[in-house]
Amino acid sequence: MSMHHTGLAADARVVNHDPGPGHPEQPARYQAVLSRLEWSGLSQDLIRIDVRPATTDDLLLVHTRAYLDLVDRQVAEEGTTQLSTGDTQICPYSAEAARVAAGAALSAVDAVFSGSVANAFCVVRPPGHHASTDRGMGFCIYNNVALAARHAQRRYGAERVLIADWDVHHGNGTQDIFYRDGSVLFFSTHQSPWYPGTGAASEAGEGKGAGKIINCPLRAGAGRREISGAFEQRLLPAADSFRPDVILLSAGFDSRINDPLGQFVLNDSDFNYLTALMTELAARHCQGRLISVLEGGYNLEGLALAAEAHVRALMGDSHHPHKTN
Repeated sequence: MSMHHTGLAADARVVNHDPGPGHPEQPARYQAVLSRLEWSGLSQDLIRIDVRPATTDDLLLVHTRAYLDLVDRQVAEEGTTQLSTGDTQICPYSAEAARVAAGAALSAVDAVFSGSVANAFCVVRPPGHHASTDRGMGFCIYNNVALAARHAQRRYGAERVLIADWDVHHGNGTQDIFYRDGSVLFFSTHQSPWYPGTGAASEAGEGKGAGKIINCPLRAGAGRREISGAFEQRLLPAADSFRPDVILLSAGFDSRINDPLGQFVLNDSDFNYLTALMTELAARHCQGRLISVLEGGYNLEGLALAAEAHVRALMGDSHHPHKTN
C-alpha cells in the first residue's frame, strides 16, 4: 500500500499553557498524543514540520486588534486566570502558546502547499473552534482552523476551503467567522443539546454564505452509523459540488466513547474510517491537500489511541472506506 507523506506539526511550547489543576484541557494532552505516535512507530515515518508562532499580522486575518490586545493584556495581568470574554482559563504563558498553536496550523498549510508533505496533523492546544473574531471561549483563544483557512486563501490563492468538524461540541466560532463568507464550506457533526448550544440544522449561512454551513446535530449516544452517515450523505455531495482547493479538519477526539466531556460513542476504527473518507475527498478535489488540527479530546488514553488511528489513515493505512449502509 502506498503511504502518503504525512507531516506532523507539533511544538512543545504549547505545553506552557496551563489552565490550572484538574482542568480537562491539560498540558498532558500534548504528550499523550506524541508518546503514542512514538510508541506505535509512526513517528519515524512522519515528516516533522518546523513550527513558527503566528504573527500579529497572521492573527488579524481572523481576529480583531482589540481582541488581540485584550488577550495580551489579560495574560500579562498578575493573577488573571480567565479571559473576560468567556470560559477559557489562562496563565502567563497562554498568549505565546496560543500563537504557537495557531502557527502550527499555518506552518502545516505552508508544508502542504509547498508539496513537502501531502497532508498534515497539527498536535496543538489550546484548541480553537469556539473562538470567534473578538471572543475566546470554551478553552479556546485563537481559532486555529479559521486562521489556516484564511492563510491558505491569502498566501496560496485557495478560493474554496472546506472545514469539517467532528468534535463533540459545535464549532460556533468557526461558523460565526464564515457565516456570510461563501468561500468556506463548514460542516459539523456535534452532540445536541450540548455546549455551546449552537449548531441547529437551521443555521445554514446567510448572504454569500447561504447553504455553506451544514450542521448535523445528533443526540447523545450517536456513533458510527449516525456520524458516518452524516459525512456520507450530507458532506460528500456538498463537497463534490463545492470542489475545495484544500480541506481542513477540526479533529476533536472528544466524540470518542468514554470522553469525560461528551456522550458520543465513536471508536478508533471509526476515526480511521472518517479520516479515510476525507483523504479520498482530498485526493479527488485538491491533490490530497488536507490539514488536520487537533481540537478536543479529554480522556488521555482515548485521545492517544484515536489520534494514532487518525494518523494511520492520513498515512494511507486504512480499511478502504465503504458505505456504512
